[in-house]
Amino acid sequence: MSRRIATPELGGATALLLHRPHATTQALARQLAAIGLRALPCWPHLDAAALSADFVFFDADQCHDEMFPWRPGEAPMPMIALIGSEAPGRIEWALGQGADAHLLKPIGAGGVYSALLIARQGFEARRAAADEIATLRARLSERQTVVRAVLALMGRGRSEAEAYAQLRAMAMAWQETIEQAARRICAAGETGGPTLATKRGRDV
Repeated sequence: MSRRIATPELGGATALLLHRPHATTQALARQLAAIGLRALPCWPHLDAAALSADFVFFDADQCHDEMFPWRPGEAPMPMIALIGSEAPGRIEWALGQGADAHLLKPIGAGGVYSALLIARQGFEARRAAADEIATLRARLSERQTVVRAVLALMGRGRSEAEAYAQLRAMAMAWQETIEQAARRICAAGETGGPTLATKRGRDV
């Protein structure tokens, strides 16, 4: 069964129009106003205040990386490309900026509402995927740290089972998680400090 997607409320949102003054921006601003969004023309660049915007429409034909206050692909809001030229290089650049939707120029009497919804959905899905990847990487890093700590303890003549049991005992003595204790052991090993001392100076 397909998942039902909730339609977000767009009224009151702010959309920045990174496009030189043109009939395109006028037509776009009219549609945005009809939907209930506040349209703010911006040219020739976005400043730090753009970080609080809800959407950014940008001219895929004329814009370049230096016009944005963030690195390519790291926009903190949905991005919608305004495409006039379908030159492969410009489309590739727009995708590299993280365009979540697009509109073809010249802008007609419709299309903006659907572009907003598609962009919002695509942006949220991309952000959720990035958060999930970051979480998985953090978990993998924690596991690798535990393995390194166990290997360090095994270097003192203990078996793998004994080393892991000691790591657990140290975590309990330090009132920390196993991962936190493992980080402490690895850090002490890198600096040449003691690895088996508890907070009270006793060995575990």
